[in-house]
Amino acid sequence: MKKVVKNADEAIADIRSGTTLMLGGFGLCGIPENAIEALTRADVKELTCISNNAGVDDFGIGLLLQQKKVRKMIASYVGENAEFERQLLSGELEVELIPQGTLATRCMAAGYGMPAVFTPAGVGTEVAQGKEVRRFGDKDYLLEYAFEADFALVKAWKGDTAGNLVFHATARNFNPLMAMAGKVTIAEVEELVPVGQLNPDEIHTPGIYVHRIFQGVNYEKRIEQRTVRAKA
Repeated sequence: MKKVVKNADEAIADIRSGTTLMLGGFGLCGIPENAIEALTRADVKELTCISNNAGVDDFGIGLLLQQKKVRKMIASYVGENAEFERQLLSGELEVELIPQGTLATRCMAAGYGMPAVFTPAGVGTEVAQGKEVRRFGDKDYLLEYAFEADFALVKAWKGDTAGNLVFHATARNFNPLMAMAGKVTIAEVEELVPVGQLNPDEIHTPGIYVHRIFQGVNYEKRIEQRTVRAKA
């Protein structure tokens, strides 16, 4: 299978309106910047986005929110995006906020082919409304279903032409879980190398999970909150 595509626009060309997307990253760390920018140029709308975050007003998923391309946001943290807040409060955006561990576990379940998992997170809170609760031993657990995503958009440090991926430090975050979980996984990498150039012991995501891969360009790698220590 030929997995290498020319650029982000070619990689996301068959994403249509109404699609459910997973987008890797934690905050702004390790997000698929090029793929998101390509979506801003594409004729798509009514997207459901599953992500740790909603980006910021002018970066990441925030760019899609600005263009009102997102119908529903499923996330665990959205505190840095004023446009997200405005759309939520005005009723323009459907939002499902879930515990971060539950977000990760539902991604994992999808990747492992498991239909659902039981978790203690959210028991006795609004998160549990309308969900099955089952008791194991002396503790209650919520039934949470695995995500069903049409596409997973992830970003890695290095990748090879067979789709094997290596992530760098904390940019690993949600990317490996989501790479396993998408029906079609699109990976953008900072460095694309021939097969055999990656150390097999250092590969985080095997190429079997990746359907398309391309080398990204012009990564900004923005930091949400930069804190520096004053000079002594």
